[in-house]
Formats: sequence, structure tokens, C-alpha cells
Amino acid sequence: MAQKTWTFPEVPEQIPHGDMPGDKICIGPEHIAKAKTIYPKLREEMETVGGRTVVAVCGGSGVGKSEIASVLAWFLEADGIGAYIMSGDNYPRRIPRDNDLERLRVYRTGGLRGLVANRLADSERCGILRVLWEQDRDADRAVAEEYPWMKNYQRAGARALTGYLGTPDETDFDEVSDLLARFHQGEKTLFLKRMGRETTELWYDPVDFSGKQVLLLEWTHGNSDFLEGVDIPVLLNSTPAETLAHRRARNRDGKTDSAFTTLVLGIEQRKLEAQAHKARIILSKQGEILSYAEYRRVMAESED
Repeated sequence: MAQKTWTFPEVPEQIPHGDMPGDKICIGPEHIAKAKTIYPKLREEMETVGGRTVVAVCGGSGVGKSEIASVLAWFLEADGIGAYIMSGDNYPRRIPRDNDLERLRVYRTGGLRGLVANRLADSERCGILRVLWEQDRDADRAVAEEYPWMKNYQRAGARALTGYLGTPDETDFDEVSDLLARFHQGEKTLFLKRMGRETTELWYDPVDFSGKQVLLLEWTHGNSDFLEGVDIPVLLNSTPAETLAHRRARNRDGKTDSAFTTLVLGIEQRKLEAQAHKARIILSKQGEILSYAEYRRVMAESED
């Protein structure tokens, strides 16, 4: 059977995007090209699902989830398939500032408890640790060369942080799973959470889904084991080095190069890798569709 030839509509500069308040996206030619690569495979997968379909566009920080999900929704709408783009970033238990502080607290508390468990938390070491906290250097591996006992602290802190990132302690997966279930059940109106930068900036908007067949969930955790109701997980892959390079180019935050940010990205990457076997579509950073075996090979080579 001959493969279908796909024609794609022009993508204007401004198109609908995810529902995270204040979120700004910049769609470039690389996002459009990647969406064009994904789209035929996505339509094939949708035929196996039938009815309302939840597509999760997931991947690491800065990989282009928001932009590519927006273009995919544009293509679906052009083909007469109603689509809505939902941002999973509206569903953490804390606003971004407070969640960043909680991540740091979890790491430091875990690290300190690791020192206590190994009878290393004397007054001298705790004094050094306080200085490192003030300098924001306690996650820096170079520090452990100067103070070997910090290896124990960093291992224990990383273990504690792993138990927090991307878990129900950080994110309300139950609320998102319930929304996906309601969408599958055909509800016409869903109340979707909106979260700003302050604790007072929290509200819900009623959204009309009566003409929507596809819900595109763009979210790092869209392929998580804690989430139920995703029909087609799409993994946008990038190696840790590619992710960090992208963040530097984008200057996403003031601490892009910090050791703690690097630690967080590494933990997120390992969790994405552990979930990758469930993805129905995997796209490389270079824009190629990968089998799971090819994905494993790419990731293994990145560790060499």
C-alpha cells in the first residue's frame, strides 16, 4: 500500500498555544519541521485509539514541548480534528518560586540527614556546610574534592531529591488523571486550573470541549507512571548535554549553569529514560523518529 502524501498548512507567526498563564512561545522552523515528522505517525496511532484521544508531548526542559504541541494542534485543526493544548505545568502543588525552594530544602535536608546517619555531622562540618549553602555551592561536585565527606552529603541529597521530583509530593497527578478521565468520558465542559507566579494567582477556567477530539498535554511528566489516561505518549528526546546547551542559549533562568540545576536536569533525564519504553513515538533532538532500541543506543552513546 502506498504511503499517504501529507500536505501541511502554513503556520503563521501567532497560533494558539498551551494554557499556562503568561507562557510565551517562539515557534521556529525546527519546531515546524519536527511537527511535520511526528504528525503522520501520530495520525496512524490515533486510528488505533478511536474516539477522544489524549496525546502527551513530553521531554526534558527546553526541548520544544510547547512549540511542537502547538504546531501539532494547528495541523489537527486544519484537518478538521478539534484539539486543545493543556499545560501540565499548571498542576504542581506549589507555585514555581515555592517549588524551587522546596526542591532545595528536600535536597539539603536529605544531605544533612545523610551526614547524621554516618556520624559526620559535627559542628565543624556543619559550619562549613552553612557557608556552602550561603554560596549556593553544596551541589557542586568540585566541593567534594576539597571536603571528601561532602560526597556522602551529595549522594544522600540527590537520593532525597529523586524521591521528590516528578512524584505526587511535587505534582497533583490525581487531578490531571481525573481531568483526562472526564475528557475520555465525553464531558463537554472541563474546569482547568490556572497558576501564576504568586500564591494568590490561582483560579479555574471552564473550557468548552464539545468540539474537541484530541487533548494535547504538553508536560515533562506526560509519560509518568503516576499519570493515568494518556493514549499516545510522544517523547521529544534530548541528551543532558543537549538540554543544558539549549538552556544556556535560551538563558531560561539566572542559574542555568548552577550545579543544583544540573543535578535536577540529570534526575529528570533519568526518569524520562525509565519511562521511555511506554512512548508510542520518540523523536530525536535532530528530528528523526527513533525506535526504542535506537533511542537506547543514542542515550548510551551520550554517556560515553
